[in-house]
Amino acid sequence: MSNPSDWASKDFYKTLGVSKDASTDEIKKSYRRLARENHPDSNPGNKAAEERFKEVSEAYAVLSSPEKRKQYDEQRTLFGQFKGGFGQPGGGYGGQNATDFDLSDLLGGIFGGGGRGGRRRPPQGRRGDDIETEATITFQQAVEGATLPLRMTSDEACPTCHGTGAKPGTVPKVCTKCQGSGMQTSASGGVFAMTEPCSQCRGRGLVVEHECATCRGTGRAPSSRTLQVRVPAGVKDGQKIRLKGKGGRGEGGAPDGDLFLLVHVEPHTMFGRKGDHLTITVPVAFDEAALGAQISVPTLDGPPVRLKVPAGTPSGRTFRAKGKGAATKAGTRGDLLVTVEVQVPTDLDDAQRAAVEALRQARGAATPRDGLFEEVGTA
Repeated sequence: MSNPSDWASKDFYKTLGVSKDASTDEIKKSYRRLARENHPDSNPGNKAAEERFKEVSEAYAVLSSPEKRKQYDEQRTLFGQFKGGFGQPGGGYGGQNATDFDLSDLLGGIFGGGGRGGRRRPPQGRRGDDIETEATITFQQAVEGATLPLRMTSDEACPTCHGTGAKPGTVPKVCTKCQGSGMQTSASGGVFAMTEPCSQCRGRGLVVEHECATCRGTGRAPSSRTLQVRVPAGVKDGQKIRLKGKGGRGEGGAPDGDLFLLVHVEPHTMFGRKGDHLTITVPVAFDEAALGAQISVPTLDGPPVRLKVPAGTPSGRTFRAKGKGAATKAGTRGDLLVTVEVQVPTDLDDAQRAAVEALRQARGAATPRDGLFEEVGTA
């Protein structure tokens, strides 16, 4: 069984070969692959593979659980904050006189380095939280792009204690149960041991005796801010946009998290979308379709375009107005797809009825259905 004081220095993300912002699915996929490669049943007598399997299992046990993973990340963040020291200049540190206190003693105890002569580890910052939010924009904003003000609220380092969770002038003490590792092990009755967050410090590796009044010992506090977020042209309804570095603020020099914006687009009363093209359905009169016509078609953000409807145009035919559609990523514009819908008059006056009767007489007995049923009967 490994020394508990060494657990705090383990990089579970590196063990599984994933980044610190890896998704749950990425962590699971990596674990399954590594567990399969190093399983004792597949490597009989291979001690190195057995140790590797233990390390992978331990890392997955923590990172696969949202609660354990959060506690693990918080613990590593807190270690990174020791570099700047705690308390006030000349003040006491957890009951010790400042002249007798050496920060290397505390770091050495936590990381198993053996005090002043021990080996120091580089501080680990805490990456900012990823934040998810939603926004509803108009159809025209989706086509042209827009800048939106978003009010964001997220948990960040407490401004009073700077993330330690301890009252100003004091510092947390190393947990005596896990010796600062934040983890504890228990035998499962088999070959392997189960590792889980320490029940006394809840995975932080430190115990706060005098809680910060602002965050009540958590080291985290809600923070609100307004961001001006640019939604690119051509965004679609239901699309999720990743805005790198616009999420929660990082700590200890770590990068900020990302903002994931789910966009809802309000439908337009006249226009639709088809990829980079806009669509519109335009009614035309029967005589315009039969004899041909020049019609005016509205566009989303400019003057109408003139469209030629050839004689004999059937209902449902689609025409294309070049460059009158949505903006594309390449900086060009799609087309406007115009579908004509032939309108059949339902209320004719005497003159119109007489004209239609004359058309019927001129057409004679022939109909569009002539020969249709004969073809069906011989099929």
